[in-house]
Amino acid sequence: MKNGKTTFGIILATRSYFNSALAKDVRKTLTHVLTANNYDYVILDDEDTPTGSGSMETREDGVKCANLFKENREHIDGIIVTLPNFGFEIGVITAIRQANLNVPILVQACDDDNSKVDLDNRRDAFCGKLSVCNNLYQYGIPFTDTTLHTYSIHSPLLLQDIHRFGAVCRVVNRIRNARIGAIGARPAGFQTVRASEKILQRAGITVVPVDLSEIIGKADAIGDTDSTLLDRINEIHNYATVPVGYEKKLMKQAKFGLAVEEWIAANSIDAVAIQCWDSLQANYGCAACLTMSMLGDRLIPSACEVDIAGAISMYILTLASGQASALADWNNNFAEDRNKCVCTHCGNFPRSFINNKPELGNLGVLSRTMGTEHTFGAVKGKVAAGPFTYFRISTDDPKGIIKSYMGEGRLTDDPYNMDGCIAVTEVPDLQNLMKYICKNGFEHHVAVCRGNVGGIISEAVESYLGWELHKHE
Repeated sequence: MKNGKTTFGIILATRSYFNSALAKDVRKTLTHVLTANNYDYVILDDEDTPTGSGSMETREDGVKCANLFKENREHIDGIIVTLPNFGFEIGVITAIRQANLNVPILVQACDDDNSKVDLDNRRDAFCGKLSVCNNLYQYGIPFTDTTLHTYSIHSPLLLQDIHRFGAVCRVVNRIRNARIGAIGARPAGFQTVRASEKILQRAGITVVPVDLSEIIGKADAIGDTDSTLLDRINEIHNYATVPVGYEKKLMKQAKFGLAVEEWIAANSIDAVAIQCWDSLQANYGCAACLTMSMLGDRLIPSACEVDIAGAISMYILTLASGQASALADWNNNFAEDRNKCVCTHCGNFPRSFINNKPELGNLGVLSRTMGTEHTFGAVKGKVAAGPFTYFRISTDDPKGIIKSYMGEGRLTDDPYNMDGCIAVTEVPDLQNLMKYICKNGFEHHVAVCRGNVGGIISEAVESYLGWELHKHE
């Protein structure tokens, strides 16, 4: 990704038996759509191949394309293969194989106009796409298909598929190089969130640990009149409603947040799991929820109870949706409807889930045993209604794999009188999902995001990351 833009390598494939001039319109239209929607691209120049328009056919053309892609290796996030006509599989597979970028690949082919199938105008890309995909399969190269087998390059489906493919590229490329922070030790009472760093590392995911005492030490070193601290306190007041008389507690909360963010920035962390229960309350004197909530709205997912796999699950949802994600418990049955479930946590949901200004308060459960003096910082509110996607990965040590499940459902307006951040969810055939989670040893935490991005998750996980995935429908 260069200058914040997703960059695609474009393979414009043609075949000498067909009119290569058909490629000119495809190149012009595709590159215009990409530029107009803030994407960058790398493509051969018009004069680089005998067929013109940067369209390629032979093995020699493929070598030229591969060399161009290798020169731009650091920038290319995915490859788009587009077939204006039948295309020639040798040039396509040579370019992809020799470039060896190991990035997602989208294969798109153009419709014939059935009133123009004379030798000057026919495309036969419907057939040519089968040959290209067959070669990719032979070489063991994963790829992504388009919504329809073929469609006009002028169809609105083109942009829809590009947006979806761009999200798949974000998930795959970032996860393969992800750095997940682990702040503090996993609470002893939460064996459910154990995860194997070694299995994660095989997938390219590095876990970066830090002792909670280091973060507390950084927080304690921040002076009460520090300008950055005062700015953060104002930011918190704009983010949530602070009860009267809580300014001293708010300062402690703000210092903790600044210390966490400083460590995240210094260590290039993509998502973080925090020891939020209950060492922080006992040894420093505040909850972690507000910090986690604000990080989430900055698209830095933050998971509770040092749930490393939960943080990764959140990060994948954030990459897929471009929005904040949250971590919740599958927590309470909803007696009136067995397809509904209350998903909740003490108060870590990003504000964007609530759609209004949340209220800060004390942790409901821990304040009963530790008192209100040490438990301030929970973000409280009711999650607004709308579609949502849920997702969870787990490292299965006996099998030596990463496994996962996902599905889509609905956040409802049903009231629920319980403390914390509350989301009433509706999931089709929920009871069978719960059976699957129980029988397959998944954790009680689940990552959620707004919107329907199940197709993006499925494509990224199954086609490219190679993890086991259960799709609940």
